[in-house]
Amino acid sequence: MQDWTAGERLFAQYAHAPNALGYCGPEAADGLLRGARGESPPVDVRAVARGFSGAWPYQDVIAQLSGLGDPLDAEVVRAYWTGNQVTELVEPAEFGAALLARIKPQAGRYWAHLDDELLKEALPTHAFHVLAVYPWSRMLSPDRPEPLEVLESCRIGWGTVLEASGETVTVEHSALTYDRELGLGPPLTRTVTDDGFAGELAPGDLIALHWGRVCDRLTVREAELLEYWTQRQLELSNPRIRAGSGA
Repeated sequence: MQDWTAGERLFAQYAHAPNALGYCGPEAADGLLRGARGESPPVDVRAVARGFSGAWPYQDVIAQLSGLGDPLDAEVVRAYWTGNQVTELVEPAEFGAALLARIKPQAGRYWAHLDDELLKEALPTHAFHVLAVYPWSRMLSPDRPEPLEVLESCRIGWGTVLEASGETVTVEHSALTYDRELGLGPPLTRTVTDDGFAGELAPGDLIALHWGRVCDRLTVREAELLEYWTQRQLELSNPRIRAGSGA
């Protein structure tokens, strides 16, 4: 089997954590882990990626609308998970309509909100999936912590390394907060798992986080764009969230 491309490895880095927890995609966690580390890939990552009912349709639509064609082109993968210049090129309403046409026919009763109203919140990013398409933002309540915990875990966060030791990393990181609307709280310190995707880490390094795991090393610009697209999604989704809270 040929070595994975940069885009295939990047996809595996971001998709591994929820896959390992059994939340997304087919059973391929070990293969995603090894392939993303640059070891001999034991699985066909393209076949595995097509089994992700969340990420794959998004990346496929982004690839088609951007003209890049390949859902596992590194620029397409980066556009979806953290945002880049390709994200900016894709028109949000066109993206949203094309995406809903893909995913709505397979949606169950918990996804009845997948209608034209959702197009107001559409952005070609993972943040749109988490904060708007995913049903958990409709379950937020001050008396129920689980929805906020799921949203925080599922979104791609960013942080600054404070200490790295073996398979654990201590980071400074701003988590989602909820008080009738979603926001980002002040920086806090937390310990996360390091699967080795970001190489050897040192204090001051910027990293991306997914389900409590380090999934990528970020440049300053990549971290800025991830924050930018996250904030944009919060701005688009919060009017609905406030209305749903009775505010």
